[in-house]
Amino acid sequence: MTAVSLAEVLQPAVQEGYALAGLVVLGWEDALAFVEAAEEADCPVILQAGPGCRAHTPVPVIGKMLRHLADQAQVPVVCHLDHGYSVDDCRAGIDHGFTSVMFDGSRLPISENVELTAGLAEEAHAAGVSVEGEVGFVGYAEGAASAYTDPEEAARFDRESGADAIAISVGNVHLQTEKTDGIDFNALSAIEQVTSKPLVLHGGSGIPPEIRRKLARETRICKFNLGTELRQTFGNSLRQVLNDRPDVFDRIEILKGPMPAMKRATLEILNGITKL
Repeated sequence: MTAVSLAEVLQPAVQEGYALAGLVVLGWEDALAFVEAAEEADCPVILQAGPGCRAHTPVPVIGKMLRHLADQAQVPVVCHLDHGYSVDDCRAGIDHGFTSVMFDGSRLPISENVELTAGLAEEAHAAGVSVEGEVGFVGYAEGAASAYTDPEEAARFDRESGADAIAISVGNVHLQTEKTDGIDFNALSAIEQVTSKPLVLHGGSGIPPEIRRKLARETRICKFNLGTELRQTFGNSLRQVLNDRPDVFDRIEILKGPMPAMKRATLEILNGITKL
């Protein structure tokens, strides 16, 4: 199976009433566990390299790694560069094998956000790469506060940006370690009424599984970004492995330990939002 663009997997999700998981990758082991879980669930998956991953592993390296996994997988795999804060960040992703890039212009005035995203979308689409944008600002737990997406700005972005998907802010928060019921369905409905493109929620870890399922089935939300809850699974499992096997010192052997738990947690996520 070859790597696919974001647009290729989101359109069927919108039409058939399910959502996909954008899973935050930090290294080879978790990326492999995510792909194996997707193969077992028999559904597409989105492997995401965010700013933290890219600071640790250079884009040319992580791009090739994700493409290698995608090309060996038995299911469609999107190789997605998440939160590119400049057009050049996104261009680097396009140049090094990513099939989808997210330009994060959420801090910019809407006119500038639209203009930069539109220019990038033209370049990306010519290379067969999808573009995700963001309108409004998704805040961070114990960090910068959110700014809800303005429906009028979302409508303009939908019409003029050329983006294939729009990330919105309706109560979702990055790096949320506890589940909350903070999604504002009225705010989401107002955005849905004036847009037509697939919608994305960052900060999916803070959304309870039953709410994710409801959003996937009943709204145009068709991509959830998930990182924190899987990092929690990894950290808890790794501590247990080190506790149980104090004699093991080999890095590769140690990192194998948490992978079954990571795969199980990923399967639970995928079965909740992607399987019909």
